Amino acid sequence: MSESPPVSGLSCNVLVLNRLYMAIRVVSARRAFSLLCRNLAEVIAVENGAYLAYDIESWMEISQLKAQFERESHDFVRTVRYEIAVPRIIRLLGYDRLPRQDVKLNRRNIYARDHGVCQYCSKKFSTSELSLDHVIPRAMGGKTVWENLVCACVYCNARKGGRTPHQAGMHLARLPLKPRRNPVINVRLGSDKYASWKHFLDHAYWSVELK
Repeated sequence: MSESPPVSGLSCNVLVLNRLYMAIRVVSARRAFSLLCRNLAEVIAVENGAYLAYDIESWMEISQLKAQFERESHDFVRTVRYEIAVPRIIRLLGYDRLPRQDVKLNRRNIYARDHGVCQYCSKKFSTSELSLDHVIPRAMGGKTVWENLVCACVYCNARKGGRTPHQAGMHLARLPLKPRRNPVINVRLGSDKYASWKHFLDHAYWSVELK
């Protein structure tokens, strides 16, 4: 059996801060390096509770040490001459607009909020095996809002049909609520690789929009 090809470091996610150190979006490492190489951004590293800033040249030098002593804690992009650590956070040098505070209502965010779990049988499914269900059916006046949309597997969705959960004798695993910040970010925070993001994620104040 052939092994899966390694995931490129360029596909990793990077948190973007504005000039005032407020998180505004998440981009791919490819986009982050583009900003760094044009001197539009700098790398921000969180070390022992302190924020350290590096331009692209100094980050390339630091990357050699990280490759030697902290390889398992980082993803790397290889060039002909160097290995460059993928930064977890960058800061835009000339952008101070405030982040958007609304969380988009879309299929991806609902799947992330519900962690890919059918809200009726509590089993986890792949996204291709899940659909969105209106708790109160639209035919009964149910609206397309966070509080009325849940993930449902094909079987549970068919069983419920055009009825309310009470009418169908079914129960929700938990009440559907609008998340305070982008739920995809919460999924990322479950990984140790993105632990440094927590320093900039105040979910009571703002949310991060994925681009």
